[in-house]
Amino acid sequence: MVLTTKRAVRTWLALMLLGAGTAHAQTAAPPARPKGWNPMDFKKASDQDLRRALTPLQYEVTQRDATERAFSNEYWDNHQPGIYVDVVFSSLDKYDSGTGWPSFTKPLESGNIREKTDRSLFMVRTEVRSAHADSHLGHVFDDGPPPTGLRYCMNSAALRFIPLERLAAEGYGQYLPLFQPAKTPRP
Repeated sequence: MVLTTKRAVRTWLALMLLGAGTAHAQTAAPPARPKGWNPMDFKKASDQDLRRALTPLQYEVTQRDATERAFSNEYWDNHQPGIYVDVVFSSLDKYDSGTGWPSFTKPLESGNIREKTDRSLFMVRTEVRSAHADSHLGHVFDDGPPPTGLRYCMNSAALRFIPLERLAAEGYGQYLPLFQPAKTPRP
């Protein structure tokens, strides 16, 4: 099975978010909008463009609702601080579910996902899709840890990881405060 590379994922995200501010050309003048995700400007790429930009695995997962193999995907064992985008998940909400896929207790921005009943494989599950691109991301189950009790089981091929030190440069600086230690009030 073909595993995704960071370059392929970056290419995919740039194409998916063309017009969303992340793939604009650099010019001499400062950009009018900050980089990062802007759902108001989102325009999904054509199927033909997606097939050219995505690896076969990325295309099958995001556009054909496939699932990548457990324990052999790019992010299942990633423990770096940062966020995961197409949908935005925070590594602060990531945990080791023992399933072999990246799992999270909650999305960072619930408006970036939508849930759909999935009756495939002779069972009823809740599929998680990106709200703007309608890409398959994974499934959510009710067997997760506190505080939510949920397990968002995502496909690495549907995500791109942005390390903490790259958040501002990639236009996601608004999430930096999430990684600051909590201040406790003095008695």
